Amino acid sequence: MPMEMQTYRDGRKAADDAAEAIRAALAGLGLPEGVWGSVRPMVTHSGKPYVHLGMMRADVVAKIAEAIQASGTVQLALDAP
Repeated sequence: MPMEMQTYRDGRKAADDAAEAIRAALAGLGLPEGVWGSVRPMVTHSGKPYVHLGMMRADVVAKIAEAIQASGTVQLALDAP
């Protein structure tokens, strides 16, 4: 059963917004576009928004992890995928 266009649009907007937020955060860490340029918004066949981060070098991921940890311990309640 095809999804409604509004469901796709809503999912796409949420994915676009999230992708832009992570791109901005990665750029804010001083990481070059080559690192965050592969971040892509995606929408599943059911309309759920996702963000594909792509493959990143281990040293870059370590820097991202340090920045997350330095920002404080925040626990997020996430719904199951």
